[in-house]
Amino acid sequence: MTAKSSCNRLGNEGRFAYEGLDRVIHERARLSVLTSLVTNPKGLTFGDLKQLCSLTDGNLSRHLRVLERGKMVEIVKGIDRNRPQTLCRITPSGRKRYLEYLETLEQVVRDAARGAEVAPALVRALKPSRA
Repeated sequence: MTAKSSCNRLGNEGRFAYEGLDRVIHERARLSVLTSLVTNPKGLTFGDLKQLCSLTDGNLSRHLRVLERGKMVEIVKGIDRNRPQTLCRITPSGRKRYLEYLETLEQVVRDAARGAEVAPALVRALKPSRA
């Protein structure tokens, strides 16, 4: 019996495909940006976000454009004390997609822990986050 037919017979086809790992989010810099914004729902200035994520101006701008095109963040340009200021916020749909992504990522960790026979206490300690 082949591995493929064994998977089909057990109903496990695609079990580890993890379709919920959103490709827009699943990139280190964008994951950092979204995590920063989820933990600061009122938003962050461009400078604060750049510092929190350890990104250059150009890299942050590029990743924010991708997230903005995906309707995950909104960018508001304004003036503060006669200086231009850019405020970045996560959108409601961005928050929803981020939390769905985390649920999938948590499933990956649980599956890997089960497969590696990691201490059961570690697996039980994983709880879905509700940022």
